[in-house]
Amino acid sequence: MSRWQRKKRVFTVTLLFCYLMGCHKAHNVENDPMMKESKKPPLYEELGLQKYEKVINVSLVRETTPSLRELESQFTNDTLMDNRWTELLEEALGIRVEYKWVEEDVVYHKKLANSLMSGDLADITRVNRQQLRDLERANLIQDLTEVYDLYATELTKQVMEQEIEDPFKLSTIDGSIMGIPILGSAVDTAQYIWIRTDWLELLQLDPPQTMEDVLGISEAFTLSDEIENLHSDRRFGLAISKYLWDPVMSLTGFMAGYQAYPTIWIEDETGLLTYGGIQPEVKDALLVLQEMYMNGQIDEEFFLKDGGKIKEQIINGEVGMLFGEQWTPFLVQESRKIDTKANWKAFPLVSNHGEMPSVPIRNESDQFWVVREGFEHPEVLVKMINLFLEKNWGESADYERYYSTPYPIWQLAPIAQAPPLKNYQAFLEIEKARGQDRLNQLEGEAKAIQRKIEDYLKEGDPDGWGWYLAYGDEGAYSILDSYQANDQLLHNQMNQAPTDLMLEYSPLLYNLQLTAYKNIIMGEPIESFDEFVEDWKRMGGDKMMRELNEK
Repeated sequence: MSRWQRKKRVFTVTLLFCYLMGCHKAHNVENDPMMKESKKPPLYEELGLQKYEKVINVSLVRETTPSLRELESQFTNDTLMDNRWTELLEEALGIRVEYKWVEEDVVYHKKLANSLMSGDLADITRVNRQQLRDLERANLIQDLTEVYDLYATELTKQVMEQEIEDPFKLSTIDGSIMGIPILGSAVDTAQYIWIRTDWLELLQLDPPQTMEDVLGISEAFTLSDEIENLHSDRRFGLAISKYLWDPVMSLTGFMAGYQAYPTIWIEDETGLLTYGGIQPEVKDALLVLQEMYMNGQIDEEFFLKDGGKIKEQIINGEVGMLFGEQWTPFLVQESRKIDTKANWKAFPLVSNHGEMPSVPIRNESDQFWVVREGFEHPEVLVKMINLFLEKNWGESADYERYYSTPYPIWQLAPIAQAPPLKNYQAFLEIEKARGQDRLNQLEGEAKAIQRKIEDYLKEGDPDGWGWYLAYGDEGAYSILDSYQANDQLLHNQMNQAPTDLMLEYSPLLYNLQLTAYKNIIMGEPIESFDEFVEDWKRMGGDKMMRELNEK
């Protein structure tokens, strides 16, 4: 049993224990304001969920987007500023949330940068790695080590420990936790091959077993006269975006088929860390992509198109295959509105050598909650995280009120955190229930997902199509399950906080890599890859590798 499997089992057992026992554990903390006698018995007994005797005001700042405004319109009594989450925080914990300011996404980032530079911080702020390091150096944020150890509930601690990499490594400076990582899910970043199966059937092609098969499918999709399209006279075998490493329309899964891992750090034959993007296997994959580009299988203007533009091509029936994460069907679904025959399916990554490939996954924790220096109650942050997890995955969980109504009401919560394995865990619960013929006994998120799947299968509800392709018995998560069983998941081997040199050089080297790869795909001699590698090393890459391997 792998360490990842053990952590999955530990989390499952812990959740079960919390359901049975309530995770209620009394704490004796001398002089703690929450332990004073209260007129009302506490809603929760754990210290990290106890209510303050007097209301604590806490300020935050907030980014809003058109999609968030659209979400607000789905509710009568819930807005970004005042909703069931803000009410619950005050009712259950005695925490009153106040927003210093709320701005649309573009303005938000500029205003946040100005606030951080001037030291005008809210009590709790969401920041990236560079901002966290800058604030720590300026002594503008608090050490949260003791606060987390004391106030985090057992459920919270289990959630924070779910994945193999310790997320706190990314926010720990000189042994002190300076921010609480906002968890993503590494396993949810695994890639799959998404193919229009109606085109496969039309051309009598089998699903791919090797990279040679992938190339054959791409060529057939591009050149075949049998595929009719009334909306466009163009067709491409493979879609990629100008960013190359997007979660969908990505080259990550394609290059893995050639044992190339251009976005993560790997160990060389001596056990030292080296960057995957400068390895010779990348050169092999780029040469294949160049040939596809020259043969018209890749859009000649891919370098100008982001995901939104390529989505338009997918809708118009110009694309039949792409590499992407588990949520890809929700992006390609609109192609079915134009062409009712359009059908897609996930297939596992394949290799050029006939063996199962390694599937690179990345650590998603690159944002952090920090607490302003001088704020009297830094534990408020941990308590807010505790309550969010408790009301969605704990003993008192009310999933359909606080997470999905089915609209994602959780997005209105001032502070959110989620178990990294929650989606995979929901699939496992559904799969087990399928095998035991007890789908009607599912609860929480698994129940909500299965309801969407059944609405699609039994009533033809188009909104359930994407859920079926992700969580169905042959969906993306069933492939993830096989990736895990076959020990195919390849984690980023650089599992420590980025060094100062990395923070300094990474943006420059990223752009250097992106430009070099694009130019080669579009026809620059393949030998230029060697020049890129030398430039990458000379412009800071060698220094980064030395620093990483000296630690």
